[in-house]
Amino acid sequence: MKEVQAARDLYVALTTGDQARLAHLLHPGFVVRATDGLPLDLGGVYSGSEEAWRKFWGRIGQHFRVRAEPQDFHELAGGGLLVTGRYVGKARATGAPVDAGFAHVLRFTDGRISELVQYTDSARWAEALHGRPPADKAGRRELTVVGFDISDGLARIRLDRPAARNALDLDMALDLQEVSLRCAETPGLRAVLLTGEGPAFTVGGDVKLFASTPHAELAGLVDTMITPYHDALDRLALLDVPIVCAVHGAAAGGGLGLMHCADLVLAAEDTKFALGFSALGLSGDGGSTWFLPRMIGYRRAAELFLEPRVLSAREAQEWGIVTRVVATGTIEDEALAVARRLAAGPTRAFAELRRLLHESWHHTLPEQLAAEQRAQGRATATADSAEGIEAFKSRREPDFQGR
Repeated sequence: MKEVQAARDLYVALTTGDQARLAHLLHPGFVVRATDGLPLDLGGVYSGSEEAWRKFWGRIGQHFRVRAEPQDFHELAGGGLLVTGRYVGKARATGAPVDAGFAHVLRFTDGRISELVQYTDSARWAEALHGRPPADKAGRRELTVVGFDISDGLARIRLDRPAARNALDLDMALDLQEVSLRCAETPGLRAVLLTGEGPAFTVGGDVKLFASTPHAELAGLVDTMITPYHDALDRLALLDVPIVCAVHGAAAGGGLGLMHCADLVLAAEDTKFALGFSALGLSGDGGSTWFLPRMIGYRRAAELFLEPRVLSAREAQEWGIVTRVVATGTIEDEALAVARRLAAGPTRAFAELRRLLHESWHHTLPEQLAAEQRAQGRATATADSAEGIEAFKSRREPDFQGR
């Protein structure tokens, strides 16, 4: 197909800096629509091959040694191509790697490329350039739709798009990625509490955003959102502190991934749980295809994915998706009390326990027994272990310090 070959030639020309070849490939009315949020104010619209080279591709080359590696080419029903792949390279100033997925929508006029719409994970580019996502004066991404604070070793993460019922969009995905980084990098962190502002914990992906996006561009948008969101989930799941999640109203779709990262999930009695991917012609994200078969078994997990099943809070508890159900009016207070209690516990022992529980899903019994022995040895050597034993001897409550 001539359009696929033209696309391949475009990526070769960009990698080699062959401007003459670019001029041949690009239509005189060529336009680049670059991803908003790219560092160096690179996001925006560039008209003409000369402006695209001078202000966009050329500036990328000044700050990054990077190449686009296309992997799949899909013909679009309305004409053009959807190209997906990865940007691979490094930032020149920091040497930090760039590894960011992309989706490019290419349009053609008279056999030449007339438009390139770029979707990529701008946070990955910023992280390479600055060492972190787009930063405030303290060197951190400014949070817009997620609240975050730490007090007495307890990190509180609050989804804060109440008007959208905390639907997940790119800003929320990037904010969650940022707060996961802050948690991972905070010395003295002892517990995490996840909650949601407004009438629902989260309804999952922002379906209104999906509906307003041209379908040919939707795959790129979804991929751009999933990358930082999954990065956040992976980092939260690997934290060495217990996580408590309080859900209310609705917990749905990819938003269930935040629950899955938690060790204890408290649900208000009015909460409804659903996946809902199949109704949208989607397969699923947020880690549910990994967590749910392990938590509730294959049959029930398959039912939730394949059928339009909605679970009540009590059903979710019976199935093993949530820890316990509490009165709707007391959910936040009870979850906070649990989180504070865990934050005052033997943090290093909790870390060992959390790893053991996660590793048990792929360990044999002999492997798990050996892992328990090693973990118990490390826990026994902590100051909190000494305090716990002394408190037991003295018949008093232990005063754990997380050491």
